[in-house]
Amino acid sequence: MTRSVIVGLDGSRESSAAAEWAAREARLLGAPLKLVHVMEPVPVPWAEAPLLGVETQQHWSERIPREAAEGLRARHPDLEITMEQRAGRATELLPQEAGEADLLVLGSRGLGGFGGYVVGSIGLSLVAHTERPVVLVRAGEQAADEHETDPAGGPSTETPFRPVLLGLDIESPDATLIEFAFAAASRRHTSLRVVHGWNPPPYYAYGLAASLELHGALARQETHALSDVLRPWREKFPDVDVTEEAPYGSASDHLVDASREASLVVVGRRIRRSPFGAHIGHVTHAVLHHAAAPVAVVPHH
Repeated sequence: MTRSVIVGLDGSRESSAAAEWAAREARLLGAPLKLVHVMEPVPVPWAEAPLLGVETQQHWSERIPREAAEGLRARHPDLEITMEQRAGRATELLPQEAGEADLLVLGSRGLGGFGGYVVGSIGLSLVAHTERPVVLVRAGEQAADEHETDPAGGPSTETPFRPVLLGLDIESPDATLIEFAFAAASRRHTSLRVVHGWNPPPYYAYGLAASLELHGALARQETHALSDVLRPWREKFPDVDVTEEAPYGSASDHLVDASREASLVVVGRRIRRSPFGAHIGHVTHAVLHHAAAPVAVVPHH
């Protein structure tokens, strides 16, 4: 596999933020960065309009990646940066580009003070169909947002990274997902916070009266199971300090809350060969829309 980081560009604020994040991540990985701008077909009525025609679109399609590459090279002179323009559908071409890469990075519009995402149909389709990790970065994301505040409480890139946050389903833990999160924490020299939200099985919820004793027993069971899953990974990554949490309740709610203190949120997506198309699980879907930090979606079997 050719190690590289690929970012999809469209000239928006969110794709600019994604490109900056991708450049920083490429440096951490020691990998080159590739900027890809896909020129989508122009609808016929627009193509015939004097200000929105094919020539105008071609001008902007050439200008967007060129100016982005120039800016990134100036800010990251030690990083190998290439750019490519493709004509076609982004939902078809970007998964192809990402097939031999470490990451595909995309932009996503933030929800202002709510700190969430508005993930459009193209973004969701790319997440659902790309079989390499996809990272979504919100507009306005700054390098300092990934770091702890300085002693005065201000933003800084000189302070340690905030923890990496991993959402983990211990009923079907996948090595690809877990290793991605540990490796991300390791190269940032930061800790890993693993959150496994749980709810009691139906026969407990409906067949027995609720009791503190029963709840405590279930909580201990989930906590021990989480520790068992992570034990070999702690040994493989001894430099990563791990915090394990198995709170009762909605996994997506716990992850969204925890994302406010994270540098990166890592969640999984199961690859399903379905005649009805690819799907994103409900927890991942909720995290994509509402997390306050960049979100990495790692596909796995």
